[in-house]
Amino acid sequence: MKSIQDELPFLKQILSLVANQFGIKCEVVLHDLTKDYNSTIIDIRNGHITNRVVGGCGSNLGLEVLSGTVVDGDRFNYVTTLPDGRIVRSSSIYVKNDEDKIIGSICINYEITETLQFEGYLRQFNHFDATQEEEIFASDVNTLLSHLIQEGQKKIGKPFNEMTKEDKVQFISYLDKKGAFLITKSAERIYDLLDISKFTFYNYLETSRSKK
Repeated sequence: MKSIQDELPFLKQILSLVANQFGIKCEVVLHDLTKDYNSTIIDIRNGHITNRVVGGCGSNLGLEVLSGTVVDGDRFNYVTTLPDGRIVRSSSIYVKNDEDKIIGSICINYEITETLQFEGYLRQFNHFDATQEEEIFASDVNTLLSHLIQEGQKKIGKPFNEMTKEDKVQFISYLDKKGAFLITKSAERIYDLLDISKFTFYNYLETSRSKK
């Protein structure tokens, strides 16, 4: 390819494909970057998104690529806030000629203002908080205990054979707070895992409870 015009019918097909697939919230722009930067847009679909038309100019990102300050200009899923407060998610790729020189670009700008608002509504409606502790619905108490043991080990961040006395006390304290020792024979399983005696286990349990 020597110029954008050489592949213009095909490039226009691509614009039509994207615009028709994603609808009126999706702006698709074809730039001829061999033109004066004030008028690089040679085709645009759904230009109402950024209020641009054929004959309009490119963005600051295109200038950075053309100036050479940015070598690999292709960018995907970056977010921009328009002057009127609307938000768009964008992706841009650059077209090169046979001599590996940038001659054009295709940009997609999808307005996500309403979907972000709806996402916020859904989170509020669902009372979703990823930091909250999940409720576990286990099929039996052994599975439930295994889950509590796994979570307790995550809190410590070490395998059982590397835990110090303080780590083991903290681990036992975590399980105690979660009610793990209400499960029959749970204590036996824990002092076996920690490789400590029954006496030591109850000593650590008493130590942990005295710190509350």
